[in-house]
Amino acid sequence: MAEKMATRQAYGKFLSQIAETNPNVVVMDADLSGSTMTKEFKNVAPERFFNVGIAEQNLYAMATGLAHSGKTVFASTFAMFAAGRAFEIIRNSIGYTHANVKICATHAGLTVGEDGASHQAIEDMALMRTIPGMTVVNPADGASAMALLKAVSEMNGPAYVRLGRAAVEGIYEDDAVFEIGKGVCVKDGEDATIIATGIMVGEALKAAETLKAEGIDVRVIDMHTIKPLDEDIIVKAAEETGAIVTAEEHTVIGGLGSAVAEVVAQRCPVKMKIVGVQDTFGESGKPAELLAKYGLTAQDLCEAVKALKK
Repeated sequence: MAEKMATRQAYGKFLSQIAETNPNVVVMDADLSGSTMTKEFKNVAPERFFNVGIAEQNLYAMATGLAHSGKTVFASTFAMFAAGRAFEIIRNSIGYTHANVKICATHAGLTVGEDGASHQAIEDMALMRTIPGMTVVNPADGASAMALLKAVSEMNGPAYVRLGRAAVEGIYEDDAVFEIGKGVCVKDGEDATIIATGIMVGEALKAAETLKAEGIDVRVIDMHTIKPLDEDIIVKAAEETGAIVTAEEHTVIGGLGSAVAEVVAQRCPVKMKIVGVQDTFGESGKPAELLAKYGLTAQDLCEAVKALKK
């Protein structure tokens, strides 16, 4: 498997590579290049890197202009400031004009850790998936981040890529292939399905191993693209396993669970449970402790699956 790394580190690695292979790419940042890892692009192509300062709305307005001048723009800041502070600019400038801007937002979710509730973006996917034409991607590990960023760079139009602060265990090999809008079945199973996104894919695989020892055969799907959603893989899982648990490091309102439930309710109703952050803010703490407190561990997924199988 690929090495343990944060998906933001994979982003930096990707940018250093595309800087050399695609002269049409421009990278922008809001004074966080050391944290978002856009500094890796700056090190290779400083003439195509722009730090706009702590001005996130300006960042995405300027990115729109560059995109409509023919550039492919990767524009980064923390997820809270991208999806939150700059939402109106992203909606009206990038979304409405279908600008070729890749909003690569780092430090998403509870695992920002000690920065606390003000910096823990747990509603970002919900916000971004409401924007017409916006692609929403949430990689599970470094290898998938590299592959999905490449796919995003090759598509025309806006995309929101959700990246994390903390290092995560590798799930995929470095040469793994991903397609935007196509979920990946990382483990087959017949008794129930866990559909996970981002760091929760690793937790889902741990849960599946635990449940296997208890005689419950669980399918695990990595839903790396929240929009466009792979409806067919969801319906197939519903038909074949009869029970679905979703898992996300995000609020249960409007994210992966909501998206999957919309499909299940309309195309193949089955029993479901949505595992994520309930209707609450986060708090300061170590990432692992926060995941445990807010019910986002492999054990929580095991309990959700067993509740459906009663």
